[in-house]
Amino acid sequence: MVTTFRMITTGLYHSYLWVSSVLRWWWRYGLAITWLCTVFVFVIPRSTVLVYDTNQAIAIDISTIHFDYIGWEVSAIRAKAAQMLFGQHAFMDEESRSQFVRDYMADIAHAQQLEGQVNSIYTEPNTENPASVAAALIQERDSLREVLSRRQATAEAILEGQVANILAEEGFAFMGQVLPPMAMRFTRMPNLLVTSPRDAIRMEVSIAVDPLSVDQRTTIENALDAEHDVSSIIVPLGGIALYPAMINETASIPFAIETFAHEWLHHYLYFHPLGVSYFTGDGFAGEARIINETTADLFGKEIARLVLQRYYPEEPLPQLPTYQANPTTTQADSSNGFDLAAEMHETRTTLDELLASVAVESAEIYLEERRQFFFDNGYRFRKLNQAFFAFYGGYQAGGGVSGAGGQDPTGSTILAIRSQTSSIHAFVATLQDVTSLDELLSLQVSLEADD
Repeated sequence: MVTTFRMITTGLYHSYLWVSSVLRWWWRYGLAITWLCTVFVFVIPRSTVLVYDTNQAIAIDISTIHFDYIGWEVSAIRAKAAQMLFGQHAFMDEESRSQFVRDYMADIAHAQQLEGQVNSIYTEPNTENPASVAAALIQERDSLREVLSRRQATAEAILEGQVANILAEEGFAFMGQVLPPMAMRFTRMPNLLVTSPRDAIRMEVSIAVDPLSVDQRTTIENALDAEHDVSSIIVPLGGIALYPAMINETASIPFAIETFAHEWLHHYLYFHPLGVSYFTGDGFAGEARIINETTADLFGKEIARLVLQRYYPEEPLPQLPTYQANPTTTQADSSNGFDLAAEMHETRTTLDELLASVAVESAEIYLEERRQFFFDNGYRFRKLNQAFFAFYGGYQAGGGVSGAGGQDPTGSTILAIRSQTSSIHAFVATLQDVTSLDELLSLQVSLEADD
């Protein structure tokens, strides 16, 4: 009798979990369709192609390698639907979930190692019949990839839940549900083509393209530079805030969690002026993008620290930048004492001065000298040009290439505002309506006056 009762109650509980999963799926992906329609309205403001416009001409030149967002979105939603309907993570305890992610990431690292070994065999000039030499490695890699593809959605769902739990505790939930719902998908990321004028630092073209090899990227950049007299660069991406968000496949738990949080904040901000302004006016090239990305960068680091401390205490924590009145004074970020952020700041500041005096060719010679300088100190930048700074200058939350913003006060102002807000939720609530640098600076003054 007791056993029968337990079986009935267990069955009812599992049915409840399944029904709630279905309802969550309809909520999540109904919202996804709405977002996609909204984004298309914002991002495609006109139906006529201006063939004599340089930016449109560049888009046409690379039309054969445009990334297929729609195809990817259909595939991602299908995978998420299957996970919601048939996923196993809802029946796992918390420790089992964390261990599942650890094991998945370890196998991703092994698969990437195998791929590296195969690549080495094929690129070694003295290897005869590389297909035969690499056959066993290829078979092992492909078998492991097949297993990983069946486990991927579960690993994603576990990480989504863990990040969402922390977000809810930090105040980003309504009736227990994080809004918008967390939805992420590991994938091989597209590259991003960025162009800037040669005589200024301004992101004029930003187009996602198919993943490309280094030689393909270089060939395309050189052709665009020569044809249109622009500065171009094709850069890797860590994530794109589609819905579900695209997350670069990684074997690093800290990177994955930080990127999940970063991209979720972009989703959240879509419903506020700071997010909307990313897609309107000069959003992709202007101040709103820099404020948005820098805020998301800092947010991702803070949330990642909390998630890691709770679920993966053995993992290293992202370093949080602190507000400094003098943004050129930073902590060295490598063991040899070389301060990448400070050197980037110096490079950008000098570049701006050269461009202001219309010394374009001198500026480009200077950038190549600085690229060699960075190489000598362990940083292998393939290219330093105006487009590089137009893109990376948008991420000013400290460390790494954050100095690429030069004299732009956005980063230091956002860090100052964070130091004046009581929580990460209050920080986001303070910034979510800001859409320009003037508003940001005024906000900082206002907060300081209130202290």
